[in-house]
This record gives sequence, C-alpha cells and structure tokens, in this order.
Amino acid sequence: MNTGKSSRPMDHAQTAELLVDAIEALTEGMAVYDADNRLVTCNQRYRDMFPMIADLIKPGVSWDDLLRAGAERGQYPTAVGRVEDWLRERLAHHSLFDQNLEVELSNGSVYEVQFSTTRQGGFVVTNTDITERREAETAAREQENILRTVLDTSPIAVVMARLKDGRIVYRSPGATAMFGDRQTALDHYESQKDRDNYISALSETGSVDEYRITLIKADGQRCAVTSWGRLIEFEGETHVVTAMMDLSERQAQEELIRRVLEACPTPIQMTKAETGEVLFTSPETQSLFGMIDKAKQFYANPKTREDYLKLLRLNGSVSEFKAEYINARGERFWGAVSARLIPYNGEEVIVSHTRDLTEQLRIEAELSQKQDQLYQNEKMSAMGELLAGVAHELNNPLSVVVGHALMLREDCTDPEILRQADKISGAAERCAKIVKTFLTMARQRPVKVQRMDINEVVQIAVDVARHSGAEPAQTIDCQLAPGLEPICADPDQITQVFINLILNAEHAMRESGKGTKILVTTQPATAASGIEILVEDDGPGIPDDIRGRVFEPFFTTRDIGDGTGIGLALCHRIVQTHNGWITVSTGPDGGAAFKIFLPFEVEQEAEPHTLASKSGECSSARILIVDDEEDVADLNAEILARSGYEVDVFDQCDTALENLRHHDYALIISDLNMPGIDGRGFFEIISKEFPHMIERTGFVTGDTMGRSSQTFLAEAGCPYIEKPVSPKELRAFVADILSKQEQAGS
Repeated sequence: MNTGKSSRPMDHAQTAELLVDAIEALTEGMAVYDADNRLVTCNQRYRDMFPMIADLIKPGVSWDDLLRAGAERGQYPTAVGRVEDWLRERLAHHSLFDQNLEVELSNGSVYEVQFSTTRQGGFVVTNTDITERREAETAAREQENILRTVLDTSPIAVVMARLKDGRIVYRSPGATAMFGDRQTALDHYESQKDRDNYISALSETGSVDEYRITLIKADGQRCAVTSWGRLIEFEGETHVVTAMMDLSERQAQEELIRRVLEACPTPIQMTKAETGEVLFTSPETQSLFGMIDKAKQFYANPKTREDYLKLLRLNGSVSEFKAEYINARGERFWGAVSARLIPYNGEEVIVSHTRDLTEQLRIEAELSQKQDQLYQNEKMSAMGELLAGVAHELNNPLSVVVGHALMLREDCTDPEILRQADKISGAAERCAKIVKTFLTMARQRPVKVQRMDINEVVQIAVDVARHSGAEPAQTIDCQLAPGLEPICADPDQITQVFINLILNAEHAMRESGKGTKILVTTQPATAASGIEILVEDDGPGIPDDIRGRVFEPFFTTRDIGDGTGIGLALCHRIVQTHNGWITVSTGPDGGAAFKIFLPFEVEQEAEPHTLASKSGECSSARILIVDDEEDVADLNAEILARSGYEVDVFDQCDTALENLRHHDYALIISDLNMPGIDGRGFFEIISKEFPHMIERTGFVTGDTMGRSSQTFLAEAGCPYIEKPVSPKELRAFVADILSKQEQAGS
C-alpha cells in the first residue's frame, strides 16, 4: 500500500532483530537446529518447557546431548531406568520429521511436538502445551465411562432417538431388556397418537417429568411406565432422551395394598391435614361415615377437629382420641381415632382409623350396671343374713304375743278384755308386718309369680297413691301403652314398687315446694324382651353426688325419724329378684326419672306347701313339738291341744329323739335354729333312724332367709311356715300335713 512515504529495505541486522522478536512473541516453544543437529536459536518459552535441562539449552548444544541430559535427569518418565534403550528409540525417530508427536514430562506436562525440516538440512521444533486439553479429554472420557457404567448397570430403561423419525441411536441394557432390539422408538407405543402427545408435552418446555404412559414390551405385553424426557442437540440434530421405569410391579404392589386396605375390617382413611380433603377411604369408612369429601364433616363439633389436629401436630401421632362424630345416617356416636401425621407430596397428610365405640360403651354401661347390681346384691345378701337373725329373735316373742292375743279373743266374752286383746293383737301384727317387710326385702325370689297385666298393676298403684293424701295441687297421671304382652311377676310386690316410687316423688315435691306433676308411663322395651316403666316427676330431682346411693339400704336424705331408707332399697330388691333392673336419672323437666325394666319371663322357685284351711277339724293324733323357746312351744302345744291333738313338747332334740324311740307320732313339728342338735341335725337323724317319719315332719321357724336355712329347706322338701304364726295358720298347717298322709295311705 502506498502511504506517500518512501521506504527502504531493512538491513540484515534489523531483519534478524525482527525475527528474534517474532519468535519470542510465540506462545509455543520454538527452536531452530542446523544440519549438524545443533541449536541455532530458541525462544524463552522453549527453555521454560524443559526446566530440568534449561541450563543446557544454549546455541551450539546438540539435539542428542539435550535428549540424553533430559533422559538422565528424569525429565521423561518413560526413560527412567532405561536411558540407553530410550535414547536409541528416540534417535531413530528422525524419520518422524514433518509429523506431530506427543511428549509427556515427569512433571505432568504434555506437549504436542512438531518437527519441520529446513532447506539447509536442519529442522525446526515447535512445542505446544496441551496439558489442560489432555486433562479435559481424560476427564471427559472418565465421565463418559462413568455415565456408560451407570446406564449399563441401571435397571431404568434409557433410550436416545432422533426426534424427526424416532431412529434409536442409543439404548441402555435396561431398555434392551424391556423393548428388545427395535430400531425405532415408534415401535414402543401403542399408537402414533400416544407418541405425538408425549412429544407435544416434551416440546412445551424441553423436558417432562413423571409422564405416565402405556408402552409395548418386547414380548408384546402392555406395561405402564413413568417417563422422564429431555430434548437435546446431538451432531446437528434434535434427539429425545427418555428414561423409563416399569410400573407393572409397583402397580401390582399398589393393587395389593389397596385390596388389603379395602378388605381391612376397620375404617381407614387418608386426609389432608390443612383442608381435611379426603384422599382415600376404605369401604368400612364409607359404611361408617358415608361418601364424604371433607373430614371436617365427620365431627359433631367442628372445634373437636382443631383440638385433634393440634395434638397430632404436637406429637406426630394420637392414640384413641375420643370424640363425638356423625355417622352415615346423620346420627351422633362416640368413636376413638388413632392417627399418624406423614408428609405426602409436600403436604401434611393424616393416616387414621376410627373405632366405633357404640358397642363398647353399651357393654361398659351394661357391665357397670351388672357391677352395681352385684354390689347391691352383696349388700342385700349381707342384710338378709342380718335380717334373718333379727327375724328369728323377734318372731319367737311375736309368735307368743300374737298367739295368746288371738286365743284370748277366742276365749273371752268381756268387751273390755276383747278391746285390750284387739289392741295387743293389732300392735303385734304391726310388728310382724315390719318383720315381714324386712324379710321381703332380703328374699332372693318373688313370693308368688303369675301372669299379670302391667297396665292394670300401674293403674292400681296410681289409684292408691292418689287417695293416700297427695296434695291437691299435685297431679298423678299415667300413660299406658295399649296391647302390652302380659309378664310373669308377683303383682303385690310390683304394685308396692310403683306405690313407693310415687309416694317418694310426692314427698320430695311437698318438702321442697317444687313440682306438681308425676307421670307413670309403660312401653315395650327397646333393647330386650320385656316392658319398661318410667316414673317421672318435675320436682327437685336427686343431686349427682348421691344419685348412686339412693338404692342402698338405710340411706335416706330425709330428717331423722322421717325416713327409714328402706323404700328404694326394697324397690331395687323386688325388681332385681324379677330379673329386671331399675335406674334413676334426671328427667326432662329436671326432676327424678326412675326407669324399670321387667322381662316377660322370670324363674320361679318351687312354691312352699300350701296350707289347706282345716282349722275347724279336730283330731286325736299325737304330735311331737321341738322348740328351744319354751313360751313358743307351750303356745303351739296349747293351740293344737284345743283342737283335740295329743301333744308332747321338748326344748332339746336329744330328749325328743329318745322319746321318739318309744312312742309313735303322727307328726313332728320342729324349730330350725336350736342349741346343740339343730333342726338340720334332727332331720338327718330322723332320716336314718325313722325314715317313715320324713313325710310326717314339718318346720315352724323364724329363720327362712338365712342361706343355710334356705339351702336345708330346699333340700329336705319338708313343709314349713314362718313365725309369727297365728292359731288359725298353725291348725291349717298341721291339718294339711295329716291330710296328705291320709291320702297317701289310702
């Protein structure tokens, strides 16, 4: 280019200087050797590349000497220990001029060396540092080997195919095992549409994750897979790399788990903690709660779920969390939930099962009722033993008082004496009635069981209560269910129960000044075979702290002298002996509500021998009386003697037995509880020595409620009557036994 300035050629010195500058500016190491293989010149980069022989690299040094020095100084790792052999190999490489070689030094550097010959017979050496490139290539090869090893050993099928035609350029062993040696990925799909949908999803962002699709395996079987796909550029074309996982086994496991959960007999559900959204419910859950999409609908009180969730988040689990729920029929019920809080798809999820407590609570209530009954039975049994002793001690003197009073009335004609005898008789009979009340309460079974109309009994009790002095402002009504089946019960005892309950309610309302209504209702029992009777009032009710004690004997809330504590205990005993139950609660109007259940059938004990009324008949039969109470024995002897019987009286069994061995008697009448040989021992001796007298033996006793007495009388099967005994009853008792003997003899 003409610049307008004159130029002149450089001299040799300038040219040489320029050439030296150019060589020094090179990034490669460069050296020039002459025809004798001696160094003419080199740049500093050339010297730096060979630090172990840098001190020898000077103009005039021969190529062979530099090569030997490098080998001897350990510059070349392949020459260590074999310098001469290595030199011979290298010196023979002059034929490699005009070619590229790679040289590795012991310091790890790798150079690409190019030898170029000159026209004067020398050569030029150019060294390019390729250490980093070699390291990168090595690393790439290692990564490739690792990747290939991973792909070759992974069970996941990986396929790389061209986008435009599906031509497969790579498949992992897992893909080969799944799909065989197919040449195109199109053969993996059931239809072209399936692949088009996959490619369409892939093209939106260049990748897809967990793409579910059904493919065709090498054996022609369909299989569900989940895929991860990427679009990549390779050799100038777009390829699809897809990793696939066979879900067949997983689906089979999931199906097994689902079947197990669906067959599980307990309600299991899976719900989102935050929203309550139902993710899974077993058939048992659906049966219990119905088809509900929100767990919040389970709860009768929505706040309950907040407390439940708070506890669950605090501990991560709950066990037997009790709450009130709503079932599929919209009914409330108590249930217990056990649950675990787990992470699922980035959310808190509750896995739980619910246990319906309805049956358990029913059983617990029934057991509690049974325990209460057992507790009451134990107390009543103990009281029965006590009352049996009391009755025995009272009945003997009462028998004397009642008997002599009645005999006095039979013998006397003086009006004043008769009036006094009536008072004595009335007072004695009143005492006897109290004793019989105690015995009734201690009795283990109803006295007289017969088929009866419960409505009729309730009506009688209401009528009696209405005329027993109820306040004018108080109303006593009854609502009787029509068509009730008759029950088997003792009507007198059951009537007494209702009268006691009504009078108790009337008394409570009168004393408290609260309440005016008493209602007695009959209805069929809902849970058992029998009838329910409710006695409800709107009075003051019974406080919670004493409600459990109202059926205890001698427990009363009335003032001293105003109540005995016997009434409700007697009601409980009578109902219990009829195989029923009685409970008390707060009524709908705040008063007391007594509920009584009576079954249709009740076990009957063998009825005692009935007494034929033959008091007017006289006999000359000889009778043996044994009683340790002299007054009672003399009274009974006098009563029978007036009827024409010949009577022998003894206060001890051994003397009576001695007399029995020498005389013949038509009848033996004995007490039970006596010192020495008692009534049981006396009967056993009679059974052995005088078996013909077993049918001629009867007992008059005031102890029919003691356990030992009850057992003996049931085993012996002999007739008996309870003290106190009136003259009429004693005559009828004796006449009945003698009449049966005559009938048996004829």
